[in-house]
Amino acid sequence: MRFSIALVATSAAAVQAGVFTQKNYDAISISGGVAGNAEQEALSVFGALDMNNLASADKDDIDFLKSVNSICNDAEDEAFNPAIDAASGDTADALQRGKIKNKVLKLEATILRLMIQQAQGDDVSDDMAKESKKLQSNIKQDEDEAGRRSTFVSFDATTD
Repeated sequence: MRFSIALVATSAAAVQAGVFTQKNYDAISISGGVAGNAEQEALSVFGALDMNNLASADKDDIDFLKSVNSICNDAEDEAFNPAIDAASGDTADALQRGKIKNKVLKLEATILRLMIQQAQGDDVSDDMAKESKKLQSNIKQDEDEAGRRSTFVSFDATTD
């Protein structure tokens, strides 16, 4: 009987584990390609999350989403901004479009984290409003540049 209980507990823990696995920035980056579809590209990165049952997300999922935000911020500061500053013309424009797509990824991670926290009973309405406004602004900037080349910038970082 003890073995059965331990097996059930182990199985339950496996089911409860977060849906995301550790990823490096380059594996989740959506900055390359073309502008105009960043929102859908970002949401596909987080496709493993059960959007119909956000309350079931666990601490590992929240930590993953927080770390996506963090490494995207770092990529912006340490990779995109210096590359844009060093470039000009079409090259700088394509880098800027990649940076905007990176911001959409970062903000989608933040919004999803806040949606999970809200589904679990936290009052995050002020943060949700602030972050949603930033996300919508960046989505609009991406859509305004639809079809134009965006540049992928490699960055050495890993999610938690």
